[in-house]
Amino acid sequence: MRRSTDMDETERSGLKLVGSDGEFGGEANGSCRIKKEDASDVELLDAYSRAVITVVDTVGPAVVGIAVAKRGGGPEMSGAGTGVLIAPDGYVLTNDHVVQGSDQVTVTLQDGVTLPAALVGTDPATDLAVLRAEGAGLPYANLGDSAALRAGQLVIAIGNPLGFQSTVSTGVVSALGRALRSREGRLIENIIQHTAPLNPGNSGGPLVDSRGRVVGINTAIIMAAQGIGFSVPANTARLVVSQLLTHGRVRRGTLGLAAQQLPLNRQLARYYHLQNKFAVEVVAVSERGSAYQAGIRQGDHLVSLNGQIVESVDDVHRILADWPIGKELPVVLLRGTELMHVPVTPVESAG
Repeated sequence: MRRSTDMDETERSGLKLVGSDGEFGGEANGSCRIKKEDASDVELLDAYSRAVITVVDTVGPAVVGIAVAKRGGGPEMSGAGTGVLIAPDGYVLTNDHVVQGSDQVTVTLQDGVTLPAALVGTDPATDLAVLRAEGAGLPYANLGDSAALRAGQLVIAIGNPLGFQSTVSTGVVSALGRALRSREGRLIENIIQHTAPLNPGNSGGPLVDSRGRVVGINTAIIMAAQGIGFSVPANTARLVVSQLLTHGRVRRGTLGLAAQQLPLNRQLARYYHLQNKFAVEVVAVSERGSAYQAGIRQGDHLVSLNGQIVESVDDVHRILADWPIGKELPVVLLRGTELMHVPVTPVESAG
């Protein structure tokens, strides 16, 4: 039984006990409760939380952990990463560097079931790979349109960082159209830069928008930086998956030459009304390549392909990536002081 003096002291202090169903805006002095004028901000945060929870509940079952074993003639080495199921019959999209050189691959579903998987194909140039897990009727995610992304848009990364399964982090798209070097040195175009925190093990996991669509595949982090992650856009992944399933590899055109960037002679640029500040100098030509067959020679300076200015080897790769193999490609080059138009037909790269 409480003494009356205790009750008096409580009342004099202004203390008011509020249950869990208390409403916004208590009137008691010193009450640590949200004020009525702040309620709208709380409701916005609740809406944000609900959006993230809904996406995670929807897409999470399609996110898998990937474990790989690599023997290579020595002691067995293991590695881990993340992937995302993109079809009910077990097709998994992940990073090439996650499964590169693996002898055995398994995928673990959100419910803990582990399935053996086989490698369908890889594309080191975009750091993407496709696996086929032994299963049917599996949960899967849908690839969205990464071209519709905007800077500042909410994105959610789901993966297995440092072995912690089904970890969620959120952020925003911080930049679009970035370029990132793959491990083989080729430039990956239109990379998505975002702020959703990533750690080792997130590689290959999905970057998802607020409607539950996979808009990117997380591929890299900058270890010395804070809050900078990169993802291969879903539109790139869609093209790569299509070619890997159809051909087992990604078919790319080549001209059969080696080149380097160098400044373009300003007098020649003005004389021929060229917009280039740089040109691509041909330093070697394969005698079995299409460039040699078309008459391109060492020392020529490429200035445009199909009417598009080329100022670097990456520009040449970018145009060839979208150009149909076997279709004649208009090339403009400088040979000495002469401007020449040379049509070349790209052939499929052996690499």
